[in-house]
Amino acid sequence: MTLQQLKYVLEVANRGSMNEAAKRLFISQPSLSNAIKDLEKELGITIFERTNKGIVLSKEGAEFLGYARQVIEQAELLESRYLNAKPSPQHFSVSTQHYAFAVNAFVKLVNDHGKDEYELALRETKTHEIIQDVKSQRSEIGILYLNEFNSKVINRLLKDANLKFTSLFTAKPHVFISVKNPLAKQSIVTIDQLNDYPYLFFEQGEFNSFHFSEEILSTLSHAKSIRVNDRATLFNLLIGLNGYTISTGVLSADLNGNEIIPVPLDWHETINVGWISHQNAALSMLATEYIEALHGAIGDYIS
Repeated sequence: MTLQQLKYVLEVANRGSMNEAAKRLFISQPSLSNAIKDLEKELGITIFERTNKGIVLSKEGAEFLGYARQVIEQAELLESRYLNAKPSPQHFSVSTQHYAFAVNAFVKLVNDHGKDEYELALRETKTHEIIQDVKSQRSEIGILYLNEFNSKVINRLLKDANLKFTSLFTAKPHVFISVKNPLAKQSIVTIDQLNDYPYLFFEQGEFNSFHFSEEILSTLSHAKSIRVNDRATLFNLLIGLNGYTISTGVLSADLNGNEIIPVPLDWHETINVGWISHQNAALSMLATEYIEALHGAIGDYIS
């Protein structure tokens, strides 16, 4: 097993394609494929499963990749320290539900740890895609929530994908509304008080089950409802239509301004927000730093 082979595995996992990785590595596709097959044979595991749709990491491959990242990081630190070698571009990807604190943490990560070259990704996406992204190592970290309603379904999917959920914080539900909304001056609002206002929620695509909803109480009926795809559109509609959505209450004025505020919702459920990762894979340095940044981003809001 060589360091070069580990770098090959990492590049293929990052690209999701043997051909694209070969182009980035400036070697032929057959040479790359043979190098990885030799490594698999030496280790006695299958790192990548070949399918009609391309290649995907196996369960063993995902675990191996976590350790490979650490070895590569340490080797590059040694080369940089003693050989004055130019470090390779940093790689890190996170997939998340539409949370401002996840963006804040990403900004801090880049500002504090971004070097001259990096290839990072922040994907605000659908719940099912978050799980699939982490399962396939398209993203190293995923951010989503569990509650009494969705936990059985989500936990089963995580178990099947060999993923684990680590809690960040538990919050009581809030509504996000415009400061001009008539309910904005209340200390708490009820479900009945929201009936006259448009309910805004995030599109979940083909996996549009209530269990994948980013908003709790997704099974309630609404006289007025609007489905959206991104956070900026949702916030614009909160302001323009006096709409509302249900979330954690953690909101960033730095990113979202002061026109949207959280107001507690009179409801007994709680929202357990956390991050998911592979069960046995070691986290990269950037992933570890990102988790630290997540705790910092929510620290001002969660006691």
